[in-house]
Parts: sequence; C-alpha cells; structure tokens
Amino acid sequence: MASSHRRHAGWTIERIRKEAATIGPATAALCDLILDERVHPEQGFRACLGIIRLARSYGQERLDAAAMRAIDIGARTYGSIKSILANNLDRRPSPRRSADDAPILHSNIRGPRYYN
Repeated sequence: MASSHRRHAGWTIERIRKEAATIGPATAALCDLILDERVHPEQGFRACLGIIRLARSYGQERLDAAAMRAIDIGARTYGSIKSILANNLDRRPSPRRSADDAPILHSNIRGPRYYN
C-alpha cells in the first residue's frame, strides 16, 4: 500500500461519522453530506478529516457553528470551513432572504419573457 494511502487505512466511514458527532450535530451533518454526495464516500475522507482536525485550532463550538453556516450556504469543502473560521463568519448571523422578499428588479435581469 502506498504511504499516502496508509495514513487513511484506519479510518472508516463509521469512524469519521463518530468523530464528527463528538464535535457537534452540525459537524456530523456536514460530514454526512460530504460523504453521501460522493459516488464513492472514500473521496470525502480527506475533507472530513481536515474539518475534524480544525477543532484542535478553533475549538468544537466554533467549528460546529461554522459547519452550520456552511450547510446554510451550501459549502462542502475543507477550504470553505477554514475560511469561515479564519474570517470569524461563524460568529456572525448568516444573512437570510425570506421567500416573502420582493424579487430583485434590475434592467440586466432577463425575466421570464426573454426566451419567448
């Protein structure tokens, strides 16, 4: 087995999910999303392991808050989570547009009649 593969040989999907669950529910949900959206869940191991490792630097509470924000905005990568933490976005409320907001009106938006 190649040395780059040996590092991850002891990790399984169940172990990653268990480690993520010890950090918090949002982190567990994010790792589940990363593993489930891949054709082969093993392709998401490095991203999940990196996210789990961020708990050492930033703490479990901040990492779980960052995971919640990442789920809200659709971010599914280690880099996105690290950026959220580095820029303290986990400590700010996420901007949400409600479905009741008026649509954006702008001359550059084509609208429904563009293709007809």
